[in-house]
Amino acid sequence: MSANNDWVDFRRDDETGIESVNAHFRGHAYDPHDHDELLVGVTQQGLQRFNCHRALHTSTPGRAILIEPGAVHDGHAPNEEGFTYTMLYLPQRWVAEMMQRRGLGDVSNIEGAFRHTLNDDALLASAIQQAWFSVHHSEGRLARDQSLDHLMTMLSRHLETKPNAQSGAAMQHMQLLRDYLHDFMAQDIGLDELSRLAGIDRFKLTRQFKQAFGQSPHAYLVRLRLRSARVLLAQGIEPVQVAAQVGFADQSHLGRWFQRAYRMTPASYQRQCTNVLYPTPATLR
Repeated sequence: MSANNDWVDFRRDDETGIESVNAHFRGHAYDPHDHDELLVGVTQQGLQRFNCHRALHTSTPGRAILIEPGAVHDGHAPNEEGFTYTMLYLPQRWVAEMMQRRGLGDVSNIEGAFRHTLNDDALLASAIQQAWFSVHHSEGRLARDQSLDHLMTMLSRHLETKPNAQSGAAMQHMQLLRDYLHDFMAQDIGLDELSRLAGIDRFKLTRQFKQAFGQSPHAYLVRLRLRSARVLLAQGIEPVQVAAQVGFADQSHLGRWFQRAYRMTPASYQRQCTNVLYPTPATLR
């Protein structure tokens, strides 16, 4: 609980890997970030405003929020009373399996998209709420499975696969750079290094990368490191080791970025995922 009464209630279902969040924020909620998972949620109270897909969205109570993997978004409350929301983070692998069972193909990757970021489908919002409740409150496997199946049925009406609009040599260069960032995420990568790899000057590189992926190479790398850190923290790896493995300078560097993106510390996230406890030092040195 913070001084302005912000709060985050976070839980994780170990069997499915689905994470559930209930949170309330006033003012600034979180910095731009993205997720590996599909995000489906419902605004409970207040006005929930955020940037996503280069557009500003304002969600009101009862509206469904649909954000695909890799879509960068932020969040803030335009009104003094703030906003409250519930959200499910659906892992791509789990979504792919559920959609393939329905013969709809794999729409869980970055090329899979929601038709609308905000949706007024009351049946969809109800399905999200029911699934969230069964997961977040550990209602049991049968209740969880049936509510999630119903959610995927409702969600399938709002999903579509569409190829990336960009093509040609420029897009191939940007995909090469993206793969390089994934392969060497833990290294201290420089812009000149990426420029040599792509065979174009650094200014054109930054412009084309932003056109392809909606963010600069550095912003993409930070989001990549944060997503990877979440996976490792959920596995019980100590934050100091996670920071080194994903490329942050140290644990404090990881903590600053993690707090800005997710409004909780890496240790807090890990405790709620795994019940791992670290001793609190008697003194700070």
